[in-house]
Amino acid sequence: MELSPTKLDYYDDMWKLQSKSTLLSYFQGDDGRRALILDSTIFHPQGGGQPSDTGFITIADSELKFVVEDVRSKDGIVFHHGYIENSGGNSEPELAKGKEVFLYVDELRRKLNSRLHSAGHLLDLCMRNVGLVHLEPGKGYHFPDGPFVEYKGTVPQNELQGKQKDLELEANALISRGGKVSAAVLPYEEASALCGGCLPDYIPKSSTPRIIQLGNNPGCPCGGTHVSDISEIISIKVTQLRTKKGVTKVSYAVGS
Repeated sequence: MELSPTKLDYYDDMWKLQSKSTLLSYFQGDDGRRALILDSTIFHPQGGGQPSDTGFITIADSELKFVVEDVRSKDGIVFHHGYIENSGGNSEPELAKGKEVFLYVDELRRKLNSRLHSAGHLLDLCMRNVGLVHLEPGKGYHFPDGPFVEYKGTVPQNELQGKQKDLELEANALISRGGKVSAAVLPYEEASALCGGCLPDYIPKSSTPRIIQLGNNPGCPCGGTHVSDISEIISIKVTQLRTKKGVTKVSYAVGS
């Protein structure tokens, strides 16, 4: 069955936790897991260093409830993996294509994921502000079990000393001032200008990248979810700053 890419409703509204959609497919995958494919979703799939949303989906005119345990994306199609909680019997219920469904994202998990992801991007800004401008952003891991951001390049040990505290102070100063967080899909040149005049090489010049901007700071390309205001991060603790084998790694935690 030929399917169009799933419309990502969280692209337009990162703080929406409930929505309606249409069922396109319900099946059991090769790994044994049940999955729903919808024409649109507010569930963020795992990717970009951010864990997936969880929650549940209900079916119109039915008592069925599909518990969403994991969400993944492949070739633009979002797969909602989970199980039917109240099927009312041992037989597998039939879910017809075209059924209206209602999506509910777990609020606490979404907020934590968004805070961790936003904190990672805020550290990117602070690295420049504390004089580590020569480091090129690499990958980020914004999961609760040990979040970190990495940068290509190393820092001499004598320069690294003291930077950890400076970085933490700078991050918490920005959090204290706060600032609205916005997301927009923009033409390449406009996106590049918003990001300080350049975008990573992996973004095609013919594309329209989604840009996240934290307050009045330079933006960055990102497909994830974020807080609505920088102050919602609450606080950042830089737990480790180290450089090894051409990579500088900043480990951090957010306050509760």
